Amino acid sequence: MSATKEVRIEAGWKRALADEFEKPYFKQLSEVVRREYANPAVTVYPPAGKIFAAFDASPFEETKVVIIGQDPYHGPGQANGLSFSVDKGVAFPPSLRNIFKEVSDDTGAPIPADGDLTRWARQGVLLLNSSLTVREHQPQSHADIGWQYLTDAAVRKLAEERANLVFILWGSHAIKKGAFIDRNRHLVLTSAHPSPLSAHRGFFGNRHFSKANEYLIAHGKTPVEW
Repeated sequence: MSATKEVRIEAGWKRALADEFEKPYFKQLSEVVRREYANPAVTVYPPAGKIFAAFDASPFEETKVVIIGQDPYHGPGQANGLSFSVDKGVAFPPSLRNIFKEVSDDTGAPIPADGDLTRWARQGVLLLNSSLTVREHQPQSHADIGWQYLTDAAVRKLAEERANLVFILWGSHAIKKGAFIDRNRHLVLTSAHPSPLSAHRGFFGNRHFSKANEYLIAHGKTPVEW
């Protein structure tokens, strides 16, 4: 059986990434991830069933905005498969708190009661981490096991096969990951990262949420309710 048939992921993404699932790196990546989740000596996030949650929540053909993160939250109960997002009832991590502050300052929307960004994803916002898994309390522990090739391919497929998308890139890692995107075909918004270490250096006041909606409206798309 081919690797493509084994991967459980939204149908449009399965088609878009089918070639990736057949490449040697993905076979190696899959083996590493399986070993990590099976290893009783370590805890890996997000829960195994949510590894591809970002793709499932924002189908390929419905995606209109992409927000790129680095890797999942590494604290207990935080990561849910969507970049920057946490489940209801989980305290806002600092970066998410700053994101909500900017949304409120930019659009006037109130700070939400919970940090579950599934509500964004269902509107076509792909909340994609560069690495889709991480060890507990070890940020970037899975940064070099192969996820970067798959997520690079996902960004490239959107950039090449779709038109008039908004790519929101916060921080040097995300900006580098989206460097190849055609600025004539898509809107690419860049700024400092929302982390407390850098938010004051250009994240606050970037107005990315209203700019994204202005672009979507100008191209006949429904704006996002941030």
